Amino acid sequence: MLPLSHAQRRLWAFHRQEGPHAAYNVHIVLRMTGTLDTAALEHALRDVLGRHEVLRTVLRGTDGEPCQEILPADALGLAPLPPADGTDRFEDLLKEGTALAEALDAPFALDGDALVRPWLIRLAADDQALVLVMHHAVHDGWSTGPLLRDLEAAYNARVAGRAPVWEPLPVQYADYTLWQRDLLGDESDPQSLAGRQLAYWRTALAGIPAELPLPYDRPRHPVPTYDGHEITFDVAPAVHAALLDLGQRSRATLSMVLQAAVAALLHRRGAGTDIPLGTDLSGRTDEALDDLVGFFVNTLVLRADLAGDPTFRDLVARVREVCLAAYDHQDLPFELLAEALAPGRTRACHPLFQTVVKLHNGDESELPVRLTGLTCAPVPVPATALRYDLAWDFVETPSRLTAHLTYATDLFDQHTAEGLRDGLIRILDTVATAPDTFVRHLDTHTEPRGEQ
Repeated sequence: MLPLSHAQRRLWAFHRQEGPHAAYNVHIVLRMTGTLDTAALEHALRDVLGRHEVLRTVLRGTDGEPCQEILPADALGLAPLPPADGTDRFEDLLKEGTALAEALDAPFALDGDALVRPWLIRLAADDQALVLVMHHAVHDGWSTGPLLRDLEAAYNARVAGRAPVWEPLPVQYADYTLWQRDLLGDESDPQSLAGRQLAYWRTALAGIPAELPLPYDRPRHPVPTYDGHEITFDVAPAVHAALLDLGQRSRATLSMVLQAAVAALLHRRGAGTDIPLGTDLSGRTDEALDDLVGFFVNTLVLRADLAGDPTFRDLVARVREVCLAAYDHQDLPFELLAEALAPGRTRACHPLFQTVVKLHNGDESELPVRLTGLTCAPVPVPATALRYDLAWDFVETPSRLTAHLTYATDLFDQHTAEGLRDGLIRILDTVATAPDTFVRHLDTHTEPRGEQ
């Protein structure tokens, strides 16, 4: 009887409440041009599943208590996925109604399905794609790196007629779940790590707004659909460089600067002076977890204080102080925090925050994959499901800063989301050259200032 991690328990609770749902589906689509050895790929997938127990784990309910059940490595096979009739361009495969779009959005039953589905699409003899659809309970963003590295090693070995040789993993995900419980202890014990950190968060989040008054186009549904739509845009290189410089001068990270910018945007759009934002940390606080596939991410609530007429530079300093204290108390799982601070939460509204801001250092979708005889290119899949009202995902590479704004279509029309995008761009453009501008003077609208 292997217990779930705290993060998995959150997904289990969501599943019990909502039923099978695509809101927590995770996708990897790898386009492969050249001669594919299908048998080697199938064998390589079994190798990877054998190496990472979590990828062949299902979540079962036993006497009302969920647990992990690990399946044998040969329980999953590579299935063919037909392209849409008449499709001869790969870009068309992601359109609504295609076999690929349906496979990406097919929900998992946590207590019955294997939580990884591998598919193979063939457009031509030398043009195909590997599609991995996983549930978030067994995979997070960091996991893409070790998964693709291990797949690369296994495929190249199998093409050469041998088994892959790699260093044994120091732990498996089930070991982590047991270690996590031992580390945290009982949150009701004030001397335990969980008890001490919960005490901090009770103080830090006392009086937090239950829901921000964002510029919604429609009332909130009692039961959300979790449908989302994504808008992608680039931050100008000169602005990116200036934001990095502002962060360095403020002893703050780029993530902190971007959190301050989003908080300023929401404040200027009527959300008040107390702006809670969610963000994710990798949750891999021990190097033994670095090469392991699994769901380790923990969510933090960062409270931006815009009271007292701050300049943007002042706001960055405030956000920095909040972030550093939160990082010191990052071990407490968000699930325990939400249970303690939002016991009366409803399905309609995400507890403690409704907007997330995340900075990804390097785009997982652009990790190089080198398979023998093939040219490989990971294909980004736009977000179609969202568990929040707004999600700002920034992706930084050495040469660019890209932003992905995903909005809940239950609440926002596209023109409203585009207005938020444009407002953030205007704020970033302004503070890049004038970081001492008062937040109340930051223009977030596209109309001339005199019309505000």
